[in-house]
Amino acid sequence: MQCVTVSLFRYEHLRHQWWAFTQMQLAYPKIQGAAGLQFFKMLGTGGDRGFSIFPNFKVYGLLSVWESEADARHFFDQNKAFQQFCQRSEDQWTVYLKTIKAQGEWAGENPFESTATYDSTAPVAVLTRATIYAKHLHRFWKYVPRVSKSIHAKKGLLFSVGVGELPLIQQATFSLWESSDAMIAYAYKSQYHKEVVQKTRELGWYKEELFARFVPYKSEGSWEGKDLLAPFLRPIKI
Repeated sequence: MQCVTVSLFRYEHLRHQWWAFTQMQLAYPKIQGAAGLQFFKMLGTGGDRGFSIFPNFKVYGLLSVWESEADARHFFDQNKAFQQFCQRSEDQWTVYLKTIKAQGEWAGENPFESTATYDSTAPVAVLTRATIYAKHLHRFWKYVPRVSKSIHAKKGLLFSVGVGELPLIQQATFSLWESSDAMIAYAYKSQYHKEVVQKTRELGWYKEELFARFVPYKSEGSWEGKDLLAPFLRPIKI
């Protein structure tokens, strides 16, 4: 059964930050073709809690879609590129996910298969991704700072980060919530978030977009000394 993983790495030393930046391209051939790997993206992050036009050269991510958790586990244990990510970084944190629902496309496809049932009271992970039309970049980034501030410290939010493949143009967000109820309360009650959604529909900012919800069912490693998800995990319902 399909398994999705999101791995994040934080690099403190300047030489490791430069190395991590180069791996955005150099690591691809070392990862591509791994057994059971259906889809993957190397991701950079933004400053200001991850939502900024300015990159954060300390934090990088790897999104992977696997035929099974066993394939993911084998990769993490054996792949030299992944092991180098871990060896050079101060923090390494991987979240294992099962897809509840995914709509839209990423690079022309939807790689996520629905394999989990919805429970509004259980922890949920949300991934949003878009390619922004160049003509709308100014308007899009005009609204981002306010949305970024509005999500920080929201009730029920466990973690959030802005990620992307290309600065400015291809952007994504990954967030973890105590429950879908908490996530929906933010999505529909936050003034700035609602405004961005409305503008997106009115003006057609995105050339391509995807929205996906997942059940986070397992985590490994830590972020800033903590596994932020572990206290909230429940047995997964398939």
